[in-house]
This record gives sequence, C-alpha cells and structure tokens, in this order.
Amino acid sequence: MTERIKIAWLYLIAAAFVAINLYLVVQKDMFLGFSLPIVLGILMLYIFSLDKVFLLITLLTPLTLNIEDMDAGLAVSLPVEPMLFGVLVLFTAKFLYERNYDMQIARHPIALVIYLMFAWMIVTTFTSEIPLVSAKYILSRLWFVVPSFFVAALIFKKVKNIHWFIWLYCFSLLIVIAYTIINHASYGFNDDSAHWVMTPFYNDHTAYGAALAIYFIFSIAYVFYPGLSNWTRFWVIMVVMILAVGTVLSLSRAAWISIAAALAVLIAVLLHIKFRWILAAFITVLVVFFSFQHQIIDMLEKNKQDSSNNLVEHVRSISNISSDASNLERINRWQAAIRLFNERPIFGWGPGTYQFVYAPFQRSKEKTIISTNAGDGGNAHSEYIGPLSEMGVIGMLLVFLLVGVMVYRGLKTYKKARNKESRILTLAATLALISYFVHGLLNNFLDTDKLSVPVWGLMAIIVVMDVYFADRDKIDVPLEKE
Repeated sequence: MTERIKIAWLYLIAAAFVAINLYLVVQKDMFLGFSLPIVLGILMLYIFSLDKVFLLITLLTPLTLNIEDMDAGLAVSLPVEPMLFGVLVLFTAKFLYERNYDMQIARHPIALVIYLMFAWMIVTTFTSEIPLVSAKYILSRLWFVVPSFFVAALIFKKVKNIHWFIWLYCFSLLIVIAYTIINHASYGFNDDSAHWVMTPFYNDHTAYGAALAIYFIFSIAYVFYPGLSNWTRFWVIMVVMILAVGTVLSLSRAAWISIAAALAVLIAVLLHIKFRWILAAFITVLVVFFSFQHQIIDMLEKNKQDSSNNLVEHVRSISNISSDASNLERINRWQAAIRLFNERPIFGWGPGTYQFVYAPFQRSKEKTIISTNAGDGGNAHSEYIGPLSEMGVIGMLLVFLLVGVMVYRGLKTYKKARNKESRILTLAATLALISYFVHGLLNNFLDTDKLSVPVWGLMAIIVVMDVYFADRDKIDVPLEKE
C-alpha cells in the first residue's frame, strides 16, 4: 500500500507540473517552468555529487557565452561562472562546517604559492585606485581557483576523473573547432576573419589558440597512454589531427610559439638535461635581450611583414614591430603598464584595474588604429606585465614563482614517477602549462573561465600525481576499464 501511495504521489506531482506549465505557456507565454527539472537536477548534484558538477562545468566551458553590458554593469560567462560560484559557496560552507581538507594537497608548494598570491591581492586591494573593482577581481579569481584547483585536486584522487576532465573539455572544443572551420570557410579562410570566426565561444583567436595548444599537447600524450585499444588510439590520433588543423587555421602566432617552447622543453627532458641548465639558459636569454635590447629592436623594426594568409609570411610577422597592428598594440599596452608601474612600483594600481587606468599613460606616437581610451579594450596582454602594473613588482614576482614552482614540481614528479601513466599525465600537464605561460608573455586569459578551468585544473593534476600516484608501481587500472 505504501508503494502505491508513493507512485500515486509521483503521478500527481507530474500531472500538476505539466498542467501548470501548459497554463503558463498558453496564458502567459512563459516557457521557463519546463527548466525546473534541470535546475532541481543540478541542485541535487551540488548536494550529493560535486564531482559531477565540476565535470559538467568542464564540458560546458568551451561552449559558454560571455554576456556583457548588463544593466548592473557586469559581464558574466553563462552558464559556467554562476556554476563555479555555486561550487565556491558550497565548498566554502562545507569547509567551514567540517574544518577538514586534505593537508597533503593544502601544503603542497603550488598551493602555498597560490595562498601568497591571494594574500598580496588582498593587500593591494586596500591600496587600489578602484577598491570595488579589485574586490570583484579577487572574488572572480576565487571562483576560478577554488573549484578548478582545490576542489579538482580532491576529485582527481580518482584517476578516471582526470581522464574525464581532459576529454570532456576536448570534446566541446572539437565542437567549437568544427563551428570555427565552417564559419571560416564561408569567408574563404581569409586572414581578417580568422581573428573572430570562433565567436561567440571564444572572444578572439588568441584565447582560442591558447586552448588549442593545451589540448593539442595533451592529446598527443594520450597517443602513448598505456592500456588503450588500437581503436581508441586511432580516435585519439584523429583528435590530434583535428586540433593540429584548428591550431594552424587559428593563425594565433602566440599559440605556435607556445607549442614550440613546450617542444623545446620536451627535448631537454628526453635528453636528461637538468632543470638548472634549462633555468640558466632562460636567464641567459633574458640577460642577452636586456643587454642588447636596442640593437634587437632596431633589427625587428626592419621587418615590414604584416599578418598574412601565407603561413610562412604569417610566421615572419611575429617579429614585425614596425607595422603589424597587433604587435604594435601589445607594445603600446606594455609601455602603458610600465609607466603605471613606475608611478606605483610596490603596490601597483590594484588588481583588475589596468583597463580602467591605463588610457592616460598611452603616448600618441605609440597608439595604433585599434587603441582605445574607453577602458573597453581589455587588459595588458601579458600574465606578467599586467600584475606588474596592478600589484607592483611583488605581484609579477609571484607569477614567476608560481610558474617556476609548477615547472620544477612537474619535472621532479615526472622523474620520480614509478609508473608510465603518472609520467605521461604529469609531463603532459607540465608541458601544456608551459605552453600557456609562454603564451602568457603575449596575452593573459586567467580572468576568463575558458582558460582558468584548464590551467588551474592542470596544476591540480600535477599536485595529485606528486602526492598520491608517482610512487606507485601502477597508477590504477587502464583508462578504458576505469
């Protein structure tokens, strides 16, 4: 009798739901009521299965739409940013109630650097030119970092979730690639359209190229992942080819440079060149550049090759700082950032404030046809120079520290790993992150969900491999049996 009553209530509720929604559709022309089961389903996932929520976020991230110029003066990426905020709130509430988190993850060197970065953000918010903007910036950074690093690290203790994390994003990215290529083809694959045919999913070809570079590197790594059937490996190779085509057609020169840099590090690793020699080579390049910067700039100014449909010419345009508008605008932004830094070298102008304060620091002779004074042209186009202007020299040094610790721990974990799976996943994550932070010399996207989710998630993979899996003889059962 009890079961019959339950079934009767189920049918009654379903009938009432359908009747109410039919009334709303017919009489009020309202269709939102039909979304209630989806909303309730997602709420249930938040309460009972947070890992599924995070993986759903990963799947949706490449397909999100950025909504700007809202009535409240906000910009938000839907539906992922509200979902990330929900994960942040639930995780924080759970932590405050239980006072319990995995201390091996919490005390990892990468996590410690993240704490330092947030601490300095808070300090520079008190000295910010626009404190409200800086406070919003910290909040948005929290809802990127906490779910994508601290929550993800817990989820990745089940290795199958690492595989899901990589391939769910990659699956949606393949959809974006297909959309972009079809859209690009309709414009004859010309150079100008290559900059925006991926909209509305990515705001331009640089962010799109950064994501392509990350997953191109990771998909190649999976070609060598143990335990795959020949059929699965065939499809992985197909994905590699599609990502390669997408990367070439993106015409993102920064993405090509970043892949080349990751390849150089891979060669150094395979040749067993020690990390200190890699670091020494990097420092030497910097010293040579700053010692002979005037001669180098004079040489680069002789290059008149603009962006082109011709692949070779487009590569040559990378070093054109005399007429290429994209390159010139980056230099304009960097010069303005340096002047901001010179005025406030210690605390900077405040997190997230660059785009609102840099306009008066531009010089008329450095402006380009795409320069703006309206504060709507984006940021400093560098993951290093941006923090230098917004959070002073300490802000930039903390970014370098994060990158250095990430690379060091990634390569150290790769070398100590006792199983092939850990070695592949760790090295792939490290090389993909190197590609992003080399790309970060020319652009910065960690204030967007499109790149924050994969970048912080890859750091979480390195941490979990370092703490839990590198010292095992076998990471787990093969990928297809998990």
